[in-house]
Amino acid sequence: MSQFYHSLSSPYVLIVALLLIAAMVLSVRTRKLTLMGSVAAVIIGGLVFLAAGMKGVLMLMIFFLLGVAATAHKKEFKAKLGDQGMQAGGRTAGQVLANGGVAGLMAVMALLYNSHSAVFLLMMAASLAAALSDTLSSELGTIYGKRFYNILGFKKDENGLDGVISLEGTLIGVLGAFIVGLIYAGISKTSLLITIAGILGNLMDSLLGAVLERKGYIGNNLVNFLNTLFAALAGMIFYMIL
Repeated sequence: MSQFYHSLSSPYVLIVALLLIAAMVLSVRTRKLTLMGSVAAVIIGGLVFLAAGMKGVLMLMIFFLLGVAATAHKKEFKAKLGDQGMQAGGRTAGQVLANGGVAGLMAVMALLYNSHSAVFLLMMAASLAAALSDTLSSELGTIYGKRFYNILGFKKDENGLDGVISLEGTLIGVLGAFIVGLIYAGISKTSLLITIAGILGNLMDSLLGAVLERKGYIGNNLVNFLNTLFAALAGMIFYMIL
């Protein structure tokens, strides 16, 4: 629990607390998050800060800001495609937990098992890399993609449907995963592992979308949770074998 006490004694703890509260109020007022969604985000933010310090907060801030910007970009066009992520009242607690719940869980594990915190924090970063990669691919790939393919068999398919990808959207997702890896570990082998894990999580999202979500077996929130969990597990495997 040494990181917990270190974070609590950090000179940034008051700044982070005020920042989280301000973000909560602003998100609700601008309808980016519902009230319960903002509460969930603050809880996850607090856990990540306690486990990973300011680096963790920065990863979450970048994910939130880039995710909001990507979602708002050309939203009228995406609304015509039937984008389910754009609700008038903002993202719900379920959506917040779907994207950030694994990161919060890994933060708790890092705090409880401090001797193994390195692997849990890497898993946390990998899950956020997948979340940002998927968000940017989904929100911007539909706009800037030129040709769209079903990830199963790579046959041409309709833009906006579950499990449909484009080269442009995939590359944008790679950039998103790389940004999170860079924040966590700079230019290093660790950041490369996080980037790869994030990309794998993003691809898993598309696979789940094509196989299960499109057929109505599971919903988008579960798909997002599973893709971030998959990325975290990939990060754990990379950590153990490399």
